Amino acid sequence: MGDWQNFENRAVIGRALRLRREIDDFETRWPTTAERDETIPSFSWAQLERQLVDLSATTQQAAMARHLVSATRKLAPFKPPEMVLREILCMTWVLLDENFKPGPEEQSEMS
Repeated sequence: MGDWQNFENRAVIGRALRLRREIDDFETRWPTTAERDETIPSFSWAQLERQLVDLSATTQQAAMARHLVSATRKLAPFKPPEMVLREILCMTWVLLDENFKPGPEEQSEMS
């Protein structure tokens, strides 16, 4: 085996080990007992909220996350699952947008 092949093998192994560490770190930080199958993995509203809070661009948006998840959760039983998914994706977009500035109405609702 040539030097280049050894280098490529080490690079692939290094990427696999980094990915494994990232997965282990994630599972340590947010342990789950959900089994994986062909559908989207299930998660709780509390898990969704803590991930959105953690990913939020600002502390103000992190505070919004709690209210957005609560509102979505309350109406979710009445909506098709894909509609709830879409709302979660839109919520995520707003919370990750560093340029989003809530208006005075939203700020007073978060207090």
